[in-house]
Order: sequence, then C-alpha cells, then structure tokens
Amino acid sequence: MCHVCVIDNVKASMLSRRDFFRKTAAAGFAVTAAGAMSARPALAQAKGKVVDLTYTLDEKFPTFDGKPGILYTENVNFDKSGYQIWELTIFEHSGTHVDAPLHFSKDGTSVAELDPQNLVCPLCIIDIKAKAADEPNAMVEPEDIESYVSAHGDIPEGACMAMNSGWQNKIGDPSYRNDADGNFAFPGFSKAATDMLMEMGAGSIGVDTLSLDPGNSADFAVHYSWLPSGRFGIENLANLDDLPASGATLFVGAPKHRNGTGGPARVMAMV
Repeated sequence: MCHVCVIDNVKASMLSRRDFFRKTAAAGFAVTAAGAMSARPALAQAKGKVVDLTYTLDEKFPTFDGKPGILYTENVNFDKSGYQIWELTIFEHSGTHVDAPLHFSKDGTSVAELDPQNLVCPLCIIDIKAKAADEPNAMVEPEDIESYVSAHGDIPEGACMAMNSGWQNKIGDPSYRNDADGNFAFPGFSKAATDMLMEMGAGSIGVDTLSLDPGNSADFAVHYSWLPSGRFGIENLANLDDLPASGATLFVGAPKHRNGTGGPARVMAMV
C-alpha cells in the first residue's frame, strides 16, 4: 500500500474516532444536564430556608491573640494583567472556623481527616443570653442541657450543640473579646456540660464567641477534653437567632489542608 493511501486511511480513522467521541461526549452531557435539571426543581421545592452562620473574614475581625487573622498581598494586578489574584496569609483559627482534634492533641485527627458524615448533622441551639447578660464569662452547664432536653426532646446522635449567648451583638466593639480592664471575657461551655454531651452522643459543639471555653478559663478544660476525644468545635458562629432551637440541619464547609489544626469555614444551616 502506498504511503499516501496509508496516510489517508489514518486520517479517516482519526476523523471517525473524533466523531464517535464527540457524539459520546454530547450524549453524556445531555444525561448529566438532564440529571441536573431534574435535581434543581427538587431542591427548589424543598421547604425552609438556608441561614449563613459565617462572618465575613477580614483583617479587622477579632482574634484570640489579637493579631489579624488574614493578610492580603496583591499577586496579580487587574489593570496590568486583565485579571487579579490575592496572595493570602491566613491563620487557621480566625473568623468563623473549625477546631479539629489536632488543635489540642499531638496526633489527633486533622481538619482534612474529619469524616464528611459528621460535617452534615442536626443542629441544636441552647440559649444562654439571659445568663450571659449578667455574667460575661457565663457557661453552658449541665442544667442548661437538661432544660433544653425537657423543652425540645433528646439530642440526636451526632448533633452539633451550639451556644447562643447573644455575643453577635458585640461584633465591632472591643467587648466581643475583652472587658473594661482588658481581660478576656466571653461565654463558653463548661467541661461538665461537654462531658454530658459526649455521653449523649453529640458530635460537635459550637459557640458564638472566640472560644469553646469561657474567656476567663485558665486551663482550656473543654479544648483539652472535647477535641482529643475525636470531636470538633466551631467558633464565632453568626446568626443563631435566625434559627429554631431544634430541627435545623448544619452544613460545615470545613477546609481540607493536610495536617490542619482547623481553619476558616463556611457554615450554614437549613431549616
């Protein structure tokens, strides 16, 4: 067979294969699109609303150590390049963020290793606003949990118990972090309460403050017991007043960087 004939046959074969793959891809796209179209109406028909429990993170958001939690450096300028990119320096425990077990244990589960099954869970909200109004370092105590169960029923297995102390009203004011003397002052959980939650099968806890422990804690007892148990926590939750005490589903968009002790997260709830 002549070289020209061989080349013509190869070209014909290649064109045939391209046509085959084009048709196959088109068919696959059609099936995918049909699936997406059928899924969207189902989602649109879902009753309820989505509540964003996440603060916008910037260099002014209060942090435990007082340093900016995020820094921006221009990497690509739009006027020069037609697009733009920021280079970010982010401290893991800034803004609305997750505390992974590795945060308070030498070889615990990292944020990248958190089981996705635990990042979507029932949300229970315990209200201690009245107590926190009188005592900045108020704590969720076992009796608060007992009262919650009496009013709203058992805590579901794997649920997140979130503390609503009303601290969101202090955002933008130094009192979100400190008292008039400059001391840490904000509500949190007591170890007795989180020990009870472990026995009840809760999977995570959340707070609308800077720390799982109250501001005046000297030993971080909750961090040192709750996190090493393999559970996680969420700090600086927003908009808890927009949700019922029970019945919502929590979605934790935890970061997934290797060996992470935690990190800023997009946290939402559907009810």
